[in-house]
Amino acid sequence: MRRKATAALLCLAIAAAVAAYAAQAGLGFGGGECATYDPKIPSPSRFAKVIDNAYFPLPAGRTLLYRGVENGRKELDRVHVTGRTRNIEGIAATVVSDEVYEPVGKLKEKTFDYYAQDERGNVWYLGEDTREFLPGGKVDTSGSWLAGRSGAKPGLIMEAHPRVPDAYRQECRSGEAEDLAWVVGRGGSQTVPYGRFHRVLRSLEFSRLEPAIVDRKVYGRGIGAISERQLSGGHETLSLVRVAG
Repeated sequence: MRRKATAALLCLAIAAAVAAYAAQAGLGFGGGECATYDPKIPSPSRFAKVIDNAYFPLPAGRTLLYRGVENGRKELDRVHVTGRTRNIEGIAATVVSDEVYEPVGKLKEKTFDYYAQDERGNVWYLGEDTREFLPGGKVDTSGSWLAGRSGAKPGLIMEAHPRVPDAYRQECRSGEAEDLAWVVGRGGSQTVPYGRFHRVLRSLEFSRLEPAIVDRKVYGRGIGAISERQLSGGHETLSLVRVAG
């Protein structure tokens, strides 16, 4: 009961932070429902050809390998920045492949994420196509969304200059994708199997669709996400073990 109460308080705090920061900055990243969310995304001509944000770089050809545990079961997560783009709302979005494998090498989940960086250095999240492979040959595509379709709107995955206590929506399709993030720390060091990182960025993330779950993510300069830990709602950890490209 205590863990559930803590999770609820964290969720409320993150939602309040999103709303407060949005009002102060005039960014439109409202803390309410998706229907009232109005992101101030730049026009397509004001987007860069490459994504080189310090905490979320996506150079073509890079592959990141993570190992972790979800509810007692080991898993492997392979993230690959493809050389392809997809036109979403007139923006050439970088296509990133994310594959999650079980210990026996069986593909558990496959997702294509779509990102684009504006000329100021903010990285926008424009959608995802996700497939979770279930027993009996069934495939679950819930959580998929594309900006501009079925009421979905773009979110911000990483600011150009993230600071405490910035907060923002990462994605917004009502009932399908409603993740929010709150920057809670910048500075200090973090060691993962791949190596030691300095001047890291820390955030708390949660979704209104799963209010009992709160994740803590750590980002390393020049790499992106280096570790993830579920603080409530289950047990999941993920750490960076290898980078190629």
